[in-house]
Amino acid sequence: MNSTAGLAHEHVFLGADHQRNERRVWLVIALTASMMVAEIVAGTIYGSMALVADGWHMSTHAGAMLIAALAYTYSRRHARDPRFTFGTGKLGDLAGFASAIVLALIALLIGWESFVRLAHPVAISFEQAIAVAVAGLLVNLLSAWLLRDDHGHHHHGHSHSHAHPHDHHDHHHNAREQHDHGHRGRDNNLRAAYLHVLADALTSVLAIAALLLGRSYGWLWADPAMGVVGALVIVRWSWSLIRETGGVLIDAVPQGEGLVEDIRTALECGEDRITDLHVWQVGPGHHAAIVSIASPAPKAPADYKARLAHLGALSHVTVEVQPA
Repeated sequence: MNSTAGLAHEHVFLGADHQRNERRVWLVIALTASMMVAEIVAGTIYGSMALVADGWHMSTHAGAMLIAALAYTYSRRHARDPRFTFGTGKLGDLAGFASAIVLALIALLIGWESFVRLAHPVAISFEQAIAVAVAGLLVNLLSAWLLRDDHGHHHHGHSHSHAHPHDHHDHHHNAREQHDHGHRGRDNNLRAAYLHVLADALTSVLAIAALLLGRSYGWLWADPAMGVVGALVIVRWSWSLIRETGGVLIDAVPQGEGLVEDIRTALECGEDRITDLHVWQVGPGHHAAIVSIASPAPKAPADYKARLAHLGALSHVTVEVQPA
């Protein structure tokens, strides 16, 4: 019998609501694509450029959400693929980063078109344009409700501790419930899809306000002015998402969660001192850590593992112990 059989463990670091989020993103894509096709077909039949333009605008957001949906599907299907050393949990952050770039490009296009309209105003069919904007807003509000992240703070995962005192490897796998101790796992893939829907809803709200002003007071400049405001807000959202997902992709130390401090507090007891510490995110709500400890009286690997057992955000731990 293979003595190492019981030491093997998986590296599945998907978010707790992965499958739920995957289904909802596909549902929102179907909803958005249906509205897109309806607007393009109706606009072509009735000669409405407003309908056609809004339909193609929705297609950009549908395409961005398709990135999120495919990332969910791929990461789920390959979660146990041994080629991925730390699993596929970070694929959602890669998709979120790509979606953030697309969101920024959409904002730039909206801003550019708005400046062109300010310089060269065009006639607007207010009643028809308002109807289109209201229909788009309703679809976006329903989509935003579907993509809400209302269960992101509960995670169930597993922890792996590998200690190496005197080059001896002791692998121990412990499945346990993870509680939220201030280390909430954010699904950046879902957040990216949500921001695309929110951006579309924002443009619809601003468009409705501008069109009502234009119809009531003849302010044709209000429509492109609102477009510029919307573009600036969307760029800000995009930059925030780029920074957060980019940090995860380059294994930056998690900020604002206190996880590093909690690890130091738990392990630096008595004469035990951490000489090297690496912490990074491997999936929504899942973090890995490599810790080197120097101690004049090295303890058993199980002792250091027990000190970190209460940190639910730690899903993969490697501990190296050396005599001081």
